Amino acid sequence: MKTSAILLVGGMGTRLMPLTSKTPKPMLQVAGVPFTEHQIRKASQAGISEIVLATSYKAELFEPYFGDGAKFGIKIKYAVEESALGTGGGIRNAAALLDDCDQVVIFNGDVLSGHDLAAQIQFHINNKAEVTMYLTKVADARAYGCVELLADNQVKSFLEKMENPVSNLINAGCYIFNRKVIDQIPANQVVSVERVTFPSFLNSGLKVYGYLDNSYWLDIGNPQALVKASADLITGVITSVATPKHSGDHLIAAGAQVSSSAIINLGTFIEPKVVVESNCQISGSIIGSGAKIGANCKIVNSIIAPDTQIEAGMVVISNYLGF
Repeated sequence: MKTSAILLVGGMGTRLMPLTSKTPKPMLQVAGVPFTEHQIRKASQAGISEIVLATSYKAELFEPYFGDGAKFGIKIKYAVEESALGTGGGIRNAAALLDDCDQVVIFNGDVLSGHDLAAQIQFHINNKAEVTMYLTKVADARAYGCVELLADNQVKSFLEKMENPVSNLINAGCYIFNRKVIDQIPANQVVSVERVTFPSFLNSGLKVYGYLDNSYWLDIGNPQALVKASADLITGVITSVATPKHSGDHLIAAGAQVSSSAIINLGTFIEPKVVVESNCQISGSIIGSGAKIGANCKIVNSIIAPDTQIEAGMVVISNYLGF
């Protein structure tokens, strides 16, 4: 059984503005690498042979970094949407580039998860499912698509964001489609997989299963979540083979100059060419390449844009400066 993948990386990342004014959300640095690299490595680890990046916003920034995928152990192709086609339309557009395969794993481009992807693929095969959705439990499902399951883990209903959710199980942003099922999505149209495709699959009687996994899950769609994802990867709350090797609870890139009197902790990532002067404390933050942090600064849970200068003595808490 051959498994391919599509990674949805075409969105504008409006919730992450101004971080995404020059860089698409999937290319923002998270624990030392662009976020998309964590997902590509996860796919490769699970035995997936090729992945198509479904791009739209700033599409030209992906291929120079990822190339043909050789260094990531997976074949990478690029589908460009001239105008954004939504999640369903993006899947249909990207599927045209796939080699022959039996099933296709679809990744949302803004989810960091610790779920067992290889086990989800095996669950899909074992159940002879046509669609398998990765589900996770949340305390409040109002902001997500919630899913009702039958006793055998078949999906009874899929309900996009609602005020009184019928369940606390949500679509966690990684689903498997049998290859031929994708052809049921209309071509060259704006289609939402959540609002249109999933409900239509259920209505037409397709075998849709839910794979429940309650390990680490985070939507990185806003700046606070992006900082948390980076810190959690560096401190080992969640692991990814893409996170560069490091010791301790921080990651400092080669070429950064950090004063020996500075305290760097709680999952901070310091990019190359950064200068951190004496007696600074930087906790749980991302410091962009070429930034200069003056003496006696305190920076907590924040993102400093590349080449930004932070004056001596400044205190920056839960903020995003220089973008």
